[in-house]
Amino acid sequence: MIETIRAAFVIGRRDFTAIIFSKAFFFFLLGPMFPLLVGGAAGLLGGQVAKDIDRPVIGVAMSVEDSRQLLAARATLAEQVGERRLPELKQLDQSSATIPPETLLKDQKNGLAAVLGGTLDQPVLTGTQGPIENYRGEIAMLSAFAQNAETTKLPPVETRLVESSAGNEKQQRLVTAQGAQVLLFMLTMLLAGMVLSNLVEEKANKIIEILAAAVPMDAVFLGKLFAMLAMAFVGITVWSSVGFGLAALSGPALPSLPTPAVGWPLFVLLGVVYFTMAYLILGSLFLGIGAMAATVREVQTLSMPVTMAQLINFFLAMYTVTKMGEPIELFACLFPFTSPFAMIARAAQDGALWPHLLAVVWQAVFVVIILRIGVYLFRRNVMKSGSAGRIKDSGGKKLFGLVKLPG
Repeated sequence: MIETIRAAFVIGRRDFTAIIFSKAFFFFLLGPMFPLLVGGAAGLLGGQVAKDIDRPVIGVAMSVEDSRQLLAARATLAEQVGERRLPELKQLDQSSATIPPETLLKDQKNGLAAVLGGTLDQPVLTGTQGPIENYRGEIAMLSAFAQNAETTKLPPVETRLVESSAGNEKQQRLVTAQGAQVLLFMLTMLLAGMVLSNLVEEKANKIIEILAAAVPMDAVFLGKLFAMLAMAFVGITVWSSVGFGLAALSGPALPSLPTPAVGWPLFVLLGVVYFTMAYLILGSLFLGIGAMAATVREVQTLSMPVTMAQLINFFLAMYTVTKMGEPIELFACLFPFTSPFAMIARAAQDGALWPHLLAVVWQAVFVVIILRIGVYLFRRNVMKSGSAGRIKDSGGKKLFGLVKLPG
């Protein structure tokens, strides 16, 4: 066991150094940053567009006195209930009172969503179904308040702020659980694929067979897996540094994150642990696929079902977020491929720690099982290819287990 670990460390250090100091890894680090920047910019622009679209303008085609009272009532109520809760009103020219509302709505220059006519006693709202359903009640409230603005007084509301409530805390922890699952899944799928590409490349160059002749195959697989895991942590560290830098520049503009049930320090630690286990499980599976594949085309053919299955596992884990304690959630916690995602969600909603210890031990056992299967498949599908070339000479010596030399 000690020799295997020592050999795995040598293999892992070799792979880690070769990847980290390569140009491809530098561009690999830059790759996810561009979609994030583009997505952030698109989100800001989309939010602004949605904000503008969500504020339809209602034209007021009433008499001068009614329009004045209605706009004054809106300004007063906006201070109490908020600007966004009331429709935006636009005073139209007095000549518009003689124009049919249907004609005013067709005017592209005004861009009105609806037209309010009639009187304060009997307001008439003309428009499509959406604005009428959304703002019919608000128009009635504004009309009633405008008629009795001097006698109607809104009472001041005394507010008492509490840190949290049971319902609000539960909803916030659900957001934390789902966000952690999405982040864990994205990082795992983004980084685990490099294990497969690295193994296939070395198989094509016959390097893997040389390594297999020098050290046990268990050490080769183990070293490669942990080298890729270390590379993944380097990438995560770089991306996290950039993310924290952008967050520091944003300052108070960022929303406050809901606190998980186990607390932020332990939740972050569990996130690192479950990412490690999810990466090792998927990476071990990819190593097994690489052991069965001889070409890049075969790798793509074999890895596609695994990727689709992993998506199904992720959707199952997301479905169980709101099913705490139910059989489907317990199954997701026990099933190795969904266990890391289901357990990180449980950490956000439940403060118990002992289930996490059991889950990590079970996931580690499953990693060992998959690795052993991958080693067996590699020996069966790859290493046996040299058996036909062995020389049956009882007096010879084996070279790399494939050829015997005289004497």
